[in-house]
Amino acid sequence: MNTYQAVRLIAGREIRVKLRDRTFLVSTLFFLLIAVGSTVLPALLAGGPSTVAATASVAAPLRQAGLDVRPVDDDAAAERAVRDGDVDAAVVAGPTVLAMDEAPDDVLKALSNGPTVRLLNPDAVNPAAAFLVPFAFAFVFFITSQLFGVQIAQSVTEEKQTRIVEILVAAVPVRALLAGKIVAACVLALGQIALIAVATVAGMQFSDNGGLLALVGPAIGWFVPFFLLGFLLIAALWAVAGALVTRQEDIGGVSMPVQLAVMMPFFAVVFLHDNAAAMRILSYLPFSAPTAMPLRMFTGDAAGWEPLVSLALLLVTAVAFVAAGARVYEGSLLRTNGRTSVRAAWRERETVG
Repeated sequence: MNTYQAVRLIAGREIRVKLRDRTFLVSTLFFLLIAVGSTVLPALLAGGPSTVAATASVAAPLRQAGLDVRPVDDDAAAERAVRDGDVDAAVVAGPTVLAMDEAPDDVLKALSNGPTVRLLNPDAVNPAAAFLVPFAFAFVFFITSQLFGVQIAQSVTEEKQTRIVEILVAAVPVRALLAGKIVAACVLALGQIALIAVATVAGMQFSDNGGLLALVGPAIGWFVPFFLLGFLLIAALWAVAGALVTRQEDIGGVSMPVQLAVMMPFFAVVFLHDNAAAMRILSYLPFSAPTAMPLRMFTGDAAGWEPLVSLALLLVTAVAFVAAGARVYEGSLLRTNGRTSVRAAWRERETVG
């Protein structure tokens, strides 16, 4: 069995096990419900346009505003329609708005003659979207890295604790074992994110948020390669954390640096998303680039060459971390006499596989 076949075998096994895991399936369904709910529910709860009874002389501006106009013969019939509850409001001569207790805002807006508005920055991002989009990017990367990373570490530690790893390394190279676990995690994570992205796009189209979708689309396109390389880097660190200990209870302590490496960029992007200088720096740092650079592409603050440079730096860093992680993984995987230090694993790695 060559290395490629070994990696494929290990990755296939990990994927099959995870697809039968109830926790993974429930978490995927939960994220899908959040994605659909956050895009569809606001439109459903907002309701449709107000129904307005009006004569032909005042109906034109109401129809142009997209209101549901119910034609009536005269003002008396319009008032009766309001009293009977057939319509939300009525517009009679004057024009005067008739309603039972409160006039719908969209009716008043349709009849008002506001001044001409000239936007000095028509391409500016909506303030709500300017906060929600960076939070969504950072949240997805943070949660996915944590969930799948912990699962990688637990899988490695479980194999050490049950001594099954000794059988595995007798059949496949150690680095193939590590590569298979990382590849499986990357495939599952990308699959989960793809489902969430499809659900979000479908929800935006259903709720008629095409304008926002046109803005977010390119940022999502950049987010995918940045996410893949960033997750590859984090997954290697989680695998090393799992190999350094022999008990599940010890994972939390040894993985604290990895958790900080994920949490600190998350909070930095969320709280500094409106600071151009800080975001420029964060978009080139390996642990924050997967969220910071796509966000700068969304806001239009990044030049065309910047994501390419940032992606290249992230690629080099990810390859370096995977190579270093593989060496530490090799040096600690077969040590079952307690926790192994990174220095000991690096200097005295076992010659296995």
